[in-house]
Amino acid sequence: MAVFASRADGEEAWDVKNPMDRKLEKRLSDRAVAIGREGEVAAFGELLVLLRSSSANARRLAASALGKLAWLGVDQAAAVVALGPVARSDPHAQTRQYAIKALKAYGTAARECLPDLRDMAANGAEKDYIRRDAEAAARFIEEALRIAAASAERQCQRCGTKVSAEEYARSEQAFQRVFCDRCFDEIYLERRNFETRVELQKTVQADDGTVVQSEGERRLADWLSAHGLAYRYDAKFRIIGEFQIRPDFYLPELDVYVEYWGLDTPQYKMGMYKKQTLYQQEGKKLISVYPKDLPRLDELLCAKLRHFGFVP
Repeated sequence: MAVFASRADGEEAWDVKNPMDRKLEKRLSDRAVAIGREGEVAAFGELLVLLRSSSANARRLAASALGKLAWLGVDQAAAVVALGPVARSDPHAQTRQYAIKALKAYGTAARECLPDLRDMAANGAEKDYIRRDAEAAARFIEEALRIAAASAERQCQRCGTKVSAEEYARSEQAFQRVFCDRCFDEIYLERRNFETRVELQKTVQADDGTVVQSEGERRLADWLSAHGLAYRYDAKFRIIGEFQIRPDFYLPELDVYVEYWGLDTPQYKMGMYKKQTLYQQEGKKLISVYPKDLPRLDELLCAKLRHFGFVP
């Protein structure tokens, strides 16, 4: 299967005329997710191959996994060389976005990509989320370079010890916080256990194969898929201000968050109000859906999404 072609100007172009079998596409996509989730450094080469797949979804997830392996000892130069063309010219916008985020994870190793990232951030023709993430990546890489050059001293915000430039880049990328390696490992284990508990609660499958936590979330996922709206479900550790949250659904093409508030316990409501306040403080576009809204879900979502540019 031809997935890459050479152009006369030396750039590489994706072959999008050869559609991939859906079962094969799912297998490759699942493999990319597993490599990233498990931190399989030995599978680094597989990700470089997947990054050239004719499947946009496989390329997107391979880019995401490469970002997760950035601080685990992989060949950073090879990763940056592979991610650069994807971030710059992949025909699928979300794949470009994931490659940009992955480049950010490589910090100083991605210095050669700074001109492209700055161009994308300043290009008014780019999608808003591409510009936003390119700007964030360029800013992060510039800061990492500054720290490396000036040997700036930073302290672990958990134990107060001095951290190296590598520790700073690793912890900032993973948690948007500054931790030494010892504290990083402890917090990473805590987060990993939390993630495991969340994954075990996902038992309801939507029509597109996404496994969610409730019947209400399934109906939301099915509605979004039926209306051709790309979404990310339970995107991990998206940063709102200085807090880390997990939105139920994020619609990247509209830059809209959708939350399904399915419980009615006092503790759940406290968390719900806190989360809603964070969205409001950060100026994020949020659509809240409650169990009572499910009978009129189509009417509700069409009306609210129209305000953000969606045409049913």
